[in-house]
Amino acid sequence: MRASRVPVAVLLAAALAAGACTAEVEEEGRAPDVDVQPGELPEVDVDPARVEVGQDAQKVVTPDVDIVPTEGDDP
Repeated sequence: MRASRVPVAVLLAAALAAGACTAEVEEEGRAPDVDVQPGELPEVDVDPARVEVGQDAQKVVTPDVDIVPTEGDDP
């Protein structure tokens, strides 16, 4: 049970330390003035690659494989 009290004590100490701080605003702040100008995109001349898509029938020859289990092998 003592091990579970250690985190509680640490949390309690942290809460007390955070509650002991005070802050007062001495001077009001304001957002900076920003002047935004519209941008301009660059002109780009693009030559796309030429891609041709089609179908071509091919015959793929695959070897015949015969598997013969040896004695003692589990199927």
